[in-house]
Amino acid sequence: MQALEMFHFVHISLVVYSSLYPLCNAQYESYPYYPEYYGMHHTEYVEPVQQPRRPQAVPKILLRLEGLKRKHNEGRVEVFYEGEWGTVCDDDFSMQNAHVVCRELGYVEAVSWVPSGKYGKGEGRIWLDNVHCTGNEATLAACTSNGWGVTDCKHSEDVGVVCSSKRIPGFRLMNAEDNLIENLNIQIEDMRIKPMLSAFRKRIPVTEGFVEVKEGGKWKQLCSVGWTAKDSRVICGMFGFPSEKTFNAKVYKMIAGRRKLAYWPYSVNCTGNEVHFSSCAVGKHNLNENKTCGNGMPVVVSCIPGPDFAPTPMMGFRKAYRHAQPLVRLRGGANVGEGRVEVLKNGEWGTICDDQWTLISASVVCRELGFGSAKEAVTGARLGQGIGPVHMNEVSCTGFEKSITDCRFNVESQGCEHIEDAGVKCNVPAMDFKKQIRLVGGRTPMEGRIEILMQRNGTMKWGTICGETWGTVEAMVACRQLGMGFASHAFQETWYWPGDVTADDVIMSGVKCSGTEMSLFHCRHDGNFLSCPRGGGRFAAGVSCMDAAPDLVLNHELVEQTSYLEDRPLLLLQCAMEENCLASSVSNMPQGNGYRRLLRFTSQIHNNGQADFRPKNGRHAWEWHACHRHYHSMEVFTYYDLLSLNGTKVAEGHKASFCLEDSECEGEIQKRYECANFGEQGISMGCWDVYRHDIDCQWVDITDVSPGDYIFQVVINPNNEVAESDFTNNVMKCKCRYDGHRIWMYNCHIGGSFSDEVEERFDHFSGLLNNRLTA
Repeated sequence: MQALEMFHFVHISLVVYSSLYPLCNAQYESYPYYPEYYGMHHTEYVEPVQQPRRPQAVPKILLRLEGLKRKHNEGRVEVFYEGEWGTVCDDDFSMQNAHVVCRELGYVEAVSWVPSGKYGKGEGRIWLDNVHCTGNEATLAACTSNGWGVTDCKHSEDVGVVCSSKRIPGFRLMNAEDNLIENLNIQIEDMRIKPMLSAFRKRIPVTEGFVEVKEGGKWKQLCSVGWTAKDSRVICGMFGFPSEKTFNAKVYKMIAGRRKLAYWPYSVNCTGNEVHFSSCAVGKHNLNENKTCGNGMPVVVSCIPGPDFAPTPMMGFRKAYRHAQPLVRLRGGANVGEGRVEVLKNGEWGTICDDQWTLISASVVCRELGFGSAKEAVTGARLGQGIGPVHMNEVSCTGFEKSITDCRFNVESQGCEHIEDAGVKCNVPAMDFKKQIRLVGGRTPMEGRIEILMQRNGTMKWGTICGETWGTVEAMVACRQLGMGFASHAFQETWYWPGDVTADDVIMSGVKCSGTEMSLFHCRHDGNFLSCPRGGGRFAAGVSCMDAAPDLVLNHELVEQTSYLEDRPLLLLQCAMEENCLASSVSNMPQGNGYRRLLRFTSQIHNNGQADFRPKNGRHAWEWHACHRHYHSMEVFTYYDLLSLNGTKVAEGHKASFCLEDSECEGEIQKRYECANFGEQGISMGCWDVYRHDIDCQWVDITDVSPGDYIFQVVINPNNEVAESDFTNNVMKCKCRYDGHRIWMYNCHIGGSFSDEVEERFDHFSGLLNNRLTA
């Protein structure tokens, strides 16, 4: 009660200059504005934009976006009028109205508006109905309507808006709640955790220090009076940390006593489950007459980094990014801390349906995985479609759960398909990896020769990476470090991209990455023992990046259903022999005599990603095969292997890309790729390519295989020639038993679809558990 007497809190939105994404990583980065909106070069000075003046006769109101929102810049429109929050009816609502709302909230423009209470039903009064704006009004209150509180609507008709993520530079929000706070005019340009102790000043990421806000070009501290652990939790979440901890207050009080401080004149009251500082209640602070904090001190936060960002004595942080939690994982994301959410249930990985998927629920996932709060709750499988069951639906969290599995949810998922898979984009700590890499010479900012900053002979120097051993996996890590998404192509020579001549020297060679690293410096490389026979310059490594990537997945059930044996005369296999689709022992057979025993099956390869799968080589490099009268666009598209139970290969096959095309597509998706008439090859997003069991090379030659138990394995895109959002699901395994005459295929599944424990049992299990055959 004493705290309530000292401060008057009101729930308003802080105006933040930048979009919320850069702010969360803005520990030491300058505040961005948006010159492209004003058609100006980024080096020019931008005069603060003057907000249109509100006519004196128009009442003062507050606006906010509430409800089941997935991003900060969207939600149900709520209006504060005469001391009460209320909603707006969707009758006659338009984009002009939405633009006025978004600009009043500090965004550049509206992207869309949403009718019929899609963000959930509001409460209290419906303040406005039949609103008509021209789009030039300074406030929604200046638009015409039925009048305040005059409506025939219900809350099922509450309108919502989606605003642009771009903030208006120099924007000030003039709000007044006459009964609570008079003329609050809050402006925040940036926010940071400033390390004060020497132990934290050179540590990356910064986990402890003063919380400071930038206002009017000056950094100011927050007063600690009334500050709670819930407030610290929100701040830590913004900067990419899952939780907060206590610190030595005496040391910081002593530091504060030696410094000249400038306190921010507002106080904050968070509930702890907010995903951003701007969602907390803010009030005017009763500072002393000399504008000091009284018995308090500057606010200090001490955050606990996730295990993948925790400093280590030798390296300062862990080398590779790994998902530490066994029950939840992210798949298909381009950057660290983003991806499709998958949960483990009964030993099998499954997805979450996006019904009622919100920022609060997404934040529980992010914190569980060792990141901060969520900056976006992704819906509509925009980070790729998963496979297997949909484990959770209509998830509802309070924000304080330790795991997403602790939240309330509906176990029934009827009507939910993988096109509704939920994902997250989390706040992650600022690691400054982007400052150590750059692209130069490319036609677009997304491509070019890679130049990295490394220490050589005691000085920091820009140089190139040797193109030898450089491949798609390494390029994926480079694009991730650059923050540019996925790799489109990896280049081993870049003579056509002129770079900085002072950076021609090779300073890194022998780079080999696993694909999970956050930076190229975490990959294996030669260190100081450089080895690059062809030299740098024209043979330096390069990359082109893209925002989205394909994701190929084999239909494992169809493989199990269509497998059979065929004894085929050698006379009918001449083309297959030319393509090396038969076992090597065929060369010892008399020409034209005998037969080969073939394990045949049908492959149906789906593209579940967010981009088309295209061959690495352009059509000018495709090889014509006269025997089959078709072009091969990839030298090897799939491997088919029969393995012993200890993993030894006993038979093999391979499939050149017979012809990559769209055999069928989902819903209303149109086919784009067709092989006829030397057409373009590929597999469109949402389509699949079918290789029937009765075409050449769609088999494994098992003529020389003895009866027994085996593992049948199919690997798609085995050499990682084409970048995908997820390579872990490119492998399919089946158990099979061959008795010399018949073959049984069973327990087929995609790699990574089960827990490690289940996979281990699969690899070491011998025998068939069904009513047809026993061990």
